[in-house]
Order: sequence, then C-alpha cells, then structure tokens
Amino acid sequence: MNAGDAVADATDRSPKVDPAIGLTAAQVAERKTDDRDNAYVADTSRSVGSIVRANVFTLFNGIVGGCFLILLLVGRWQDALFGLAAFANAIIGTVQEFRAKSALDKLALLNAAQARVRRDGIEVEIAPVEVVQDDVLVLRAGDQVAADAVVVTSRGLQIDESMLTGEADAVDKKPSDEALSGSVVVGGEGDAIVTRVGADSYANRFQGEAKRFSLVSSELRSSLNRVLKWVSWGIGPIGLLVLNAQVMVTGGWATIFGEGRWVQAVVNTIASLTAMIPLGLVLMTSIAFAVGAAKLAAKQVLVNELPAVEGLARVDVICLDKTGTLTVGEIAYDDVHALPGEVGGWRDALAWYAAAPDANATARSLREAYPVHETRAAVRTIPFSSARKWSAVSFDGDGTWVLGAPEMVFGDDATDAASDLGAQVVTLASRGLRTLVLGHAPTVLSEEDADAEHLPARLRPIAVVTFREQVRDDAAQTLAYFRAQGVGVRIISGDNPRTVAAIAREVGLDVAEGYDARTLPTDQEAMAAVLEAHTVFGRVTPEQKKDMVVALQSRGHTVAMTGDGVNDALAIKTADMGIAMNSGAAATKAVARIVLLDGRFSHLPDVVAEGRQVIANIERVSMLFLTKTVYATGLALLFGLLVLEFPFLPRQLSITDGLTIGIPAFFLALMPNARRYIPGFLRRPLSFAIPSGIVVALTLTGYTLVAQSLGVGVDELRTGATIILAVVGIWVLAILSRPLNRYKVLVVGGMFIALTAIFTVPLSVQFFALVDPGREAAYALTAFTIGAIGAIEIVRIFHIRFVRRALRTATAHA
Repeated sequence: MNAGDAVADATDRSPKVDPAIGLTAAQVAERKTDDRDNAYVADTSRSVGSIVRANVFTLFNGIVGGCFLILLLVGRWQDALFGLAAFANAIIGTVQEFRAKSALDKLALLNAAQARVRRDGIEVEIAPVEVVQDDVLVLRAGDQVAADAVVVTSRGLQIDESMLTGEADAVDKKPSDEALSGSVVVGGEGDAIVTRVGADSYANRFQGEAKRFSLVSSELRSSLNRVLKWVSWGIGPIGLLVLNAQVMVTGGWATIFGEGRWVQAVVNTIASLTAMIPLGLVLMTSIAFAVGAAKLAAKQVLVNELPAVEGLARVDVICLDKTGTLTVGEIAYDDVHALPGEVGGWRDALAWYAAAPDANATARSLREAYPVHETRAAVRTIPFSSARKWSAVSFDGDGTWVLGAPEMVFGDDATDAASDLGAQVVTLASRGLRTLVLGHAPTVLSEEDADAEHLPARLRPIAVVTFREQVRDDAAQTLAYFRAQGVGVRIISGDNPRTVAAIAREVGLDVAEGYDARTLPTDQEAMAAVLEAHTVFGRVTPEQKKDMVVALQSRGHTVAMTGDGVNDALAIKTADMGIAMNSGAAATKAVARIVLLDGRFSHLPDVVAEGRQVIANIERVSMLFLTKTVYATGLALLFGLLVLEFPFLPRQLSITDGLTIGIPAFFLALMPNARRYIPGFLRRPLSFAIPSGIVVALTLTGYTLVAQSLGVGVDELRTGATIILAVVGIWVLAILSRPLNRYKVLVVGGMFIALTAIFTVPLSVQFFALVDPGREAAYALTAFTIGAIGAIEIVRIFHIRFVRRALRTATAHA
C-alpha cells in the first residue's frame, strides 16, 4: 500500500466531529474502551527480538552449538567447555544490551513529544499514545503528525512526508487531503481529524520505511561482519580438509568406523573448527557499545542506536545550526529601528504577529513590547515558511504587512549600505543582532497571491526589528575542543550572514564575514568547493542544509549535523551523525541518532571520548581474537595438507581461549582510551593479526614435526603445544596491553597466575589431560616459544610504525 492508496482509503471516511469543538470526554472514553486509541509502541532502540537474534541465533552459534551436542553425544563432555563459554557469551551480550535498551527506552519515554488535540473546545497537549480515532489534531510548524488524519482546515499548511514517501519537497495540504502519521509540519497551520490509529496508521504499517530505529553506519560493525563472512566461507571446505586428515591419521576411511576410532577424528576436527570462530569479538563489541550508551544516558545523552556511540568519534566535519545550538535558542526582543517614510499602524501589525496562534519563538518574543489592544480580523494570510523566511497578513483598510528576513523580502537592497534599509541591516547584523524587516503595501493580498505565496506589489520597508540571542556558555569551549581534535566546523543558519559571523566570532572562530547562501552554487562539486573554503553561512534554506551535508560527504568527509528546528530535520537525517537538542521539534529528535536531553552542547566531547574508547579498545581486542582466528585457520590448513593429528583437545584450547583472549578482552574493552580515531579500522588489526597468526601456526606445526621425529607421545605432544600456545598467548596479550599501567598489569598478571595454576594444580592437570612433556620435548617447546615471541615482537615493531604512519596521514588530511 502506498501513500496514494492511504489517501484514497482515508477520504472514504467522512469526519463526524465538529473541528471547532473536537471530541467530548465521553467520546474519548468510548474509543479507548473500543481499543480505538493510538497505543502502539514503536522501536526507539533495538527491539527485544533483534537483540536475542543478534546474540543467540547466529551462524557461528549454530556451528558451536552443533559441535557441542556432538561431543555430548559421543561422551566427551570434558571437551565441550567451549559450548558453555559460547552460551555465557550469548547470555552476557543479551543482558548487557537489554540493560542499555531499558535505560534508553526510559529516557525516550520521558522525553517523548506531545500531540496537540482539541477536545471539548479546548486545545490540550497529550502523549501521542493517548490520541484516539476522530480526535481533532491541531497542527503547527514543528509538529510531527501523531496519527493518520484528514485535513479539515488549512492556513498555508505544508507537510514534509520525505521520511515516509521519499518525496523531498514539502506538500501543500488542503481540506480533505491526507496527513500521514510520522510526517512533519514545516509551515502554516491547520486542523485534521484522525482516521487511523495505532498499528493501522501508515507509519506503523510501513516500519521498513518510516520507523525511527534504523541502522546507522558503523565501521566496527561492517568490519566485523566482513571478517565473519570470510570465516563462514572458509569453515566448510577447511573443516572437510581437517576431517579427512584426522581420519587418515587414525587409520583411514576403510577402518575408522569399524574400530570406533572415528570419535577422536571428530573431536580433533571440532577442536580445529571452533578455534577459527571469533565468537567473543562480536560479544565484546556489543558490550562496549551497550556500556558506552548506558554511560552517556547517565549524562543525559540519548543514543537512539548503540553503534551511534562510535559515530561521532569518526566525524571530521561538524555542521552547527546557530540558533538553539551555539545559542540557547531563547530569542529576546531588542528594539525597533524606524525607517524614513514611516506608516502608522506598524505597532498593531507587530502585536498581531506576536499573538498569532502559529507565532514562532521570534514573533512570540514581541508580545510583552507589543500587546494586543484591539483584536483584528485578518482578511488573508501567508504563514511563515523556513524556505522563504517571511509571512504576510492583510487587514481591511490597512493594506498588507510583511514580516521577514530583509534579504528575502527586499533582496539586494537589504545588503546595500547605500540604501536606508541596507545601512540599518548591515550595521545591526554586524553587532550580532538578528534582524527582521517589517514592510507595508497599500493593497490587500489577492486570493491568487496568497495561494501562490507572492509578495504584494508596492511593498516598502517600514522598520527593522532586532532580536538578541544568548550564546551558550559552553559553546566556545566545545568548539575549541573540536578544532584541537582536527574536526572542521561549519556554522549554518537561516539568519543574516553578518549576524551569524558575529556570533561565530563571539564563540572563538576567526571569521571576518559570513557567506550568503543565496549565492551558493547548486552544482554539488562547486558547492563542496565553497564549503571547503568558508566556515560561516547565512540565509541557508532547509533544502540547502541537506545539500551542504551531501556536498561535504561527496568530498569523503564524515559529517555530523546538529540542530533543534524542524528546518534542520532533513539535514540531520542525511548526515552520518544527526544530533538534536531536546528542546527542538519532535520531528528533528525523531530522525536524530543522538539527542542531548538537557540541551548542553558540552556533552559532545563526552560522546566523542566514548566513541574513541570503543573504537580504540575494540581495535586492541580484535587483534587478540583475529590472531587466534588466523593461527587456527593456518593450523587447520597445515595439519590438513600435511595429514597430521591436530595437536590439541578442545578442552585444552579452552585454556588459552579463556585466559589469554576472552577474559582479559572483557577488561581491555572497557578501559579508558583517548586515542584519536584513525580511518581504516580493519586494516590495522589484520596487519598485526595475520603475520602474528602465521608465526604461531608455523611454530606449532614446527614443534609438532620435531616432537614426532623425537618419538614424543600424543599426550606429551598436546601438552607441549598447549604450553607454547599459552605462553605465546599471554605474551601477545602483554604486547597489546602496552603501555602497561597498574590496571593492565593486574589483568595480565592475573591471567598468568591462572595459567600457572591450571598447569600445576592436580585437579586441573587431570581434567585438561596435561602431562609432563619430557626433557627433549621441553627443550623443543622452549626453543620454539622463544623464537615465536621474538618474531611477534618484530611484527609489533613494524605494526606500530604502520599505525603511526596512518595517524600522521590522518592528521595531515584533517
């Protein structure tokens, strides 16, 4: 069903309610009793089902679970420890994400937008879930439509349905037109009667297009998925290769089933396959995201999707809307500056604008200075629009009054210092004051002009109205932080470029003039060039904000966009990382990845720090897991091709998996880490893991061949291989933990003590089938261990140089 079908379906219903009165309390109660209310819970974060699926029902959990069951069936429960570890991983990951989801959903519920309805003739604000069928929605600019409805009155009503239908342009709504749930009012006002609620509404039936929770771009997630895909491609054929080798070692296919030796072949194959799977890496990433989101929630930062924690750390350009972001968003009236040729009645005109039902924050700030002394009936109006930046009203016997941005109403005259209007605007804007012009035309707007939104003829300026904004006390410090981190800053506003530039200078930016977006090229490449050369932009339309984000992205930038107004919603939705203030429009918060609940701009460095910690720690942890995957794959290939018996029991691999990778990774993933983000996440871990894994695989293969030539028994060989892998594993852990601090020493030291206990405590020695490897095997394993450690140290030296070179390159490009 498409939007057109929805309109046709809705118009089949004729409104049964007087829009001027709305439903009565009794009618509301009746509809709630009949379940005709809007009680539908949309995902504001990851759903319960998706959390369980991501942590439990995965390909690799299926492989591990199948191997676990096979070992139980053949009576080798001692070798099935990895199954318990995988089960614990799934439980821990699920619980951590549930806890994060609970915290985020509570915050989302507490800060949910309200719906405005008319009941018993009175306008009231209620929670969207309280809306019932046939309610009269009172729609104004900035509102998000709470349920499907039919428009019954419209005064310049414009609705943006792009989040539902993909149509970029706002749609003019007339009586009998459909207003779809989830769409956004961007101009004018009107009333609409609800036709469909809850699960039946358009947005909720088409969650794939319209739901709030969607996947944000995540380099960590995409990189890990790539690794898992590689492993999934290789695990089948490699498994068959290993199985064939283990069967051949135990006597060949002709005799293996008759003598029952197939059990050991299966056990050896399972040991090889389970070692290849980096199960814990996915878990560590999920936990790091969940903990990061929970920590930010405690600081009043709502993360709409867990991987968004990572997002801001990757941003290299941040676009800031001036009003509500750099400033507190509270507009205060300053003064009126009359121009030559003043016409009487302008005070009454300002009073009407201030008291209008759809007055925005700027117009409302005039109420104290210009109270209404006599109610005036407007003959015709053109509501304010963020795109054209002016509004108009006509009165009988008093012509037409226009209030709006000087440049948008009077064009170049408003910036020409030689004209009376231009001289005033240039002077006042250069002081950081917001300027509007009040113009007058002697004629009343015709119906055609009102519908076409044309300015009246013979319009002339009467006065310049100025407003003050308070700069946020944390804005300068936060911008200084981003500049120090190499993040480019672009200030984008619909205000006069000189006003925006003055505010920018106040927060510490070194700018002389702002760029007038009315002259901004429409060609993407040309626009990108202008954006690279300038910092401050004024008179930007909502569509231009989105185009500016796209132009920056075309130059390879990762772009964040902050804002609070409905005119910021398109740009916030398009940006790689959308950030909204909680004081902003409901539509803007709905499409943002991050919402600053207390409106404190200074929280953004906290988000960056949390993202950097996640990325840097997961990079370190991934080197542990990927090294294991590489050496396990190498061992499987080498032992399969050389037809050697696999040198470990599954239970013996559990020792190194747990004490040199899994347990320490949990602590390392949550440690403080302020390293700056460097592009190319996967390349750096693999540049260490591949050569280190090859070293380990060759070391174990070489040891096995030497031990066999020395006549070392199977149990002694396995014990020697386990000792080599444990010592080398703990050394790799120590290398990747550098520079060591007290916390890291405790982690590495604790793992070393645990390994020592396993190899010395009789009960664990017996359980893990460990024996004295013998003198000759001891000499061999010592030599191979020292050689492996030396080779891995060399690998790490070159790896550090590689990372430093990447960091210098990233810094040079910043």
